[in-house]
Amino acid sequence: MITDKNDAFELSFDPTDGIATLSLAMAGGVNKVDETFARGLDAAVDWAKAQEGLVGVVLTSAHKNFCVGADIDGLVPLRDPEETLTWVAGLNAVFRKLETMGVPVACALVGSALGGGYEVALCAHHRVALDSPKVQIGLPEVSLGVIPGAGGTQRLPRLVGIQKALEHITLGQPVRAAKAHKLGMVEALAPTREAVVAAARQWVLDHPKHVKQPWDGKGFVFPAPAPDSEDARNIFMAATAMIAKKTAGTMPQVEAVVSAMQEGVPLVFDRALEVENRHFVRCAVSPQSKDMIRTFWYFRNAAMKAEGLPLVQDHGFRKVGILGAGMMGAGLAFICAQKGLEVVLKDIDDEQLLLGRAHCEQEAKQRKHLDAAAQQALLDRIRFTLDVADLAGCDLVIEAVVENDAVKHAVTREIEPLLAEGGVWASNTSAIPITHLATASAHPDRFVGLHFFSPVEKMPLLEIIRGEQTRDETLGRAVRFALALGKLPVLVNDGYGFFTSRVFATYLMEAVQMVAEGHDPVLVEWAARKSGMVVPPLKVYDEVTLRLGLKAIEQAARYTGVSHADTAAVKLLHRMVDEHGRIGKIAKAGFYDYAGKERRIWPGLKALVGDAAPATTGVDIIADRLMLAQVVEVVRCLEEGILREKRDAEIAAIFGIGFAPSSGGPLAWIDRRGVAAVVARLEELAAEHGARFAPPRLLVDMASQGERFFDA
Repeated sequence: MITDKNDAFELSFDPTDGIATLSLAMAGGVNKVDETFARGLDAAVDWAKAQEGLVGVVLTSAHKNFCVGADIDGLVPLRDPEETLTWVAGLNAVFRKLETMGVPVACALVGSALGGGYEVALCAHHRVALDSPKVQIGLPEVSLGVIPGAGGTQRLPRLVGIQKALEHITLGQPVRAAKAHKLGMVEALAPTREAVVAAARQWVLDHPKHVKQPWDGKGFVFPAPAPDSEDARNIFMAATAMIAKKTAGTMPQVEAVVSAMQEGVPLVFDRALEVENRHFVRCAVSPQSKDMIRTFWYFRNAAMKAEGLPLVQDHGFRKVGILGAGMMGAGLAFICAQKGLEVVLKDIDDEQLLLGRAHCEQEAKQRKHLDAAAQQALLDRIRFTLDVADLAGCDLVIEAVVENDAVKHAVTREIEPLLAEGGVWASNTSAIPITHLATASAHPDRFVGLHFFSPVEKMPLLEIIRGEQTRDETLGRAVRFALALGKLPVLVNDGYGFFTSRVFATYLMEAVQMVAEGHDPVLVEWAARKSGMVVPPLKVYDEVTLRLGLKAIEQAARYTGVSHADTAAVKLLHRMVDEHGRIGKIAKAGFYDYAGKERRIWPGLKALVGDAAPATTGVDIIADRLMLAQVVEVVRCLEEGILREKRDAEIAAIFGIGFAPSSGGPLAWIDRRGVAAVVARLEELAAEHGARFAPPRLLVDMASQGERFFDA
């Protein structure tokens, strides 16, 4: 055996079968695509080609994962288009060198392969992946504001076809190995790391003449449909329309994927790479990409590592009680059981408990990577009960009952004594101050807010609220619990609405206020979409129900001392609910009419508004108010100490309430527009619409000193 190594690869050549093995083994235990990777791969290919009797190459990894993708630290500084183009073109040249080296190349994916990691795998002539649900494969670049830049938009459609490639890359969601195999993204699966490498070696031995990629050979037939066919044109047209509908033009990187693919697939391969390079550069140097990378990579990773948060080694929760079997309670029971915890789901209504059980069963069935026995084992960890006694010995109880402090106080007094010694009580309230709720507790130091978001099985954020007497150990256990559930923990201080509910309420109420002023509700919804908001406000209001919204407004006045009862927005809501019974989607009547699958703004809304008409209107004016109403409230939360740090504003706003992901977050939104410009516009709006738009002192001071929230 002949061995060698460089800064990125461990190299070996077996003269007995002529196979060279190039094993990624970068410093730090993580393989990532950077200058070291590119130089190492270039040298590794040269080394392999120099071996006498070379039959083929196996590309694999000595680390847990194959390759996690591009080195983000190297991507962030890219600002100059020419320098960026030189860098990405050089990387592509090395990748081309690998796939055109004249011998069969098989890739043994012994772990996850993401972004540039999967792109180098695409350079191989054959891919074998570890058959494990922990292995993720794919091209998630659009989630960071860029597109695949090392051939992903050109190799994948030539491998699996235009339709599948478009769907995968524009969604930006990696898939498990089994799904990748089904899609044709890998050609084979094997049960162990050793078997993966062995299968790759065997393929090389079995295919000594497979020395070219199909797209480099004569007579290459593109997976149907052909790039110049009517079917292909229809696919691209449909994709463009679908993206416009979904993103409203706020995600240029997704549009760039379609352009790169549509322009590149009819060309010879090397020219196609040049097309991709240009689209990649345009996205990579954009301020939007930098803001998205900061939040979706650096801030998200910091949150998942609980940086700056109190943390204990073990949360110590083995038996968890959930009070309330509604959608939230049932969802909480399911995700806790999914993580191996013993769960007791308690309700006072047998019918609601049955609905909770049905919800859990449906969720289990959707876990296709689990067989029937594993799905049943998961469900067996949940006890559905009406009996309070079944909660005895719980290490954690999460109260998810109705949003009423009297009810919450009553269940706390009744059930808290059943907790195990040292047990923690958590409220899933979305707004009521934790300090107030803890007055019913015998152990307020072990009382904490755990504000989950619906649907809890999908929403990634967990807002953890510190009451005045909540001790650090309790918070540390709550943070560790969040991480165990796979949630993004954000710790905030106490106050009505905390952070997320408080900011989200401004979004919804500003929308209703504008409708009451006479702005076209269709324009209000579209303006929100054009601003990048994940969901339009009137649609959301219908889903949470107008009746609950009114109760929340009354509740807020009780805790804050500020009443909004005389505003046009609240008066409109009361008329819709009290006079017309339009309480929301649940009644098929709210701001929208719901008839079958159709949904349209209720025509009667115009009559309720009457002759009200704004002096000026339009998408830009409406969007301005919707966004500024939110960001000014975010700054107030920062100024008042509800938010502990700027990172939390971006993470919680995007992952909790759907604040425009393309912006990188509300503080990044302010930075990009300019702090001074935001202050000036807020002062104009405050003069016209009232104190809710008055710029906070923090923002005024920053503007006067030429400061930003984040470095440019």
